[in-house]
Amino acid sequence: MKKETILLVVIALVAGVLGGVIFTNAKNDKAAGQNTFNPASAPSVNYQQQIKTLQAMVAKEPNNRHAWVQLGHNYFDSGNPMQAIEAYDKALEMDGNDPDVLTDQGTMYRRVGWFDKALNNFIKANELNPQHLNSLFNMGIVYSQDLGEKEKAEEAWNRYLELNPTGPGADKVRTMIDHMKYGHG
Repeated sequence: MKKETILLVVIALVAGVLGGVIFTNAKNDKAAGQNTFNPASAPSVNYQQQIKTLQAMVAKEPNNRHAWVQLGHNYFDSGNPMQAIEAYDKALEMDGNDPDVLTDQGTMYRRVGWFDKALNNFIKANELNPQHLNSLFNMGIVYSQDLGEKEKAEEAWNRYLELNPTGPGADKVRTMIDHMKYGHG
């Protein structure tokens, strides 16, 4: 592999990790009912530069699945859901059995209002890995908030709690079930 390619991959990995941390923190705050995320408190990430770098990489190496995934993540984190969906499609064409990429793409489908496609991605991700908490969490969100199927939401979230009764996110899921059932908050 060329030195430039290795450098680009390292930069993309670092950017992906930073973006993932920012997204996870923002998502966790939102799931906890705190709808405020202060971007000033997050590290500054130049998504446009990273996107350009990754676009150049996939233009040269169209079968570089990792670069497509990272490009999807950068589009995801920069608020470009359609481009994220397309980049994740390319990655999934190379390996459709990745629960994390399926879930990330499902989140983007939800963002553009394609709830059935989002749900299909979360279900497939969970079928591939029945221990995949993020797909169960998001499945519950779509059932509850988008499709109004409270029983199915509760079923997904109860499976989440069976796998993760005390781990990170468990209290948030319990609160979401409580709010859904009893309308608190």
